[in-house]
Amino acid sequence: MGMKKRNKVSAEFSMSSLTDIIFLLLIFFMLTSSAIQVNIDIPTATSKTVAPTSIQVQIEKNGRMSLNGSKITQSKLLGRVNSLKREQENKENATIMIIAEKGVPWSKVQEVMTIAATLKMKAIIATQPPKT
Repeated sequence: MGMKKRNKVSAEFSMSSLTDIIFLLLIFFMLTSSAIQVNIDIPTATSKTVAPTSIQVQIEKNGRMSLNGSKITQSKLLGRVNSLKREQENKENATIMIIAEKGVPWSKVQEVMTIAATLKMKAIIATQPPKT
């Protein structure tokens, strides 16, 4: 009696190695994104103000905003700044540093200043010293 062998080909795909690679890529991009600094051209001024700031809002010409180096949208800015203020030890002297690139509409800077006023915080606009 002739018996036929049945060879079944498995159509399964192992996802374990793929998830390891994706996890390593995620870690790589998280580490390198915090090391990248964006150089923007900010306005010049002769006055000097030295104040401790732990909250920095950066506004670029194209409208992108970042909070302490992390990209953020305008709609989420108020809630995130409020939570950062609550985390600070010295809540009464909480200060926001606004780093606005040259050419940013002042309405964008004013929106961040309104957020600071709403949360009863001080706001400082970052400038660079004039070139001599």
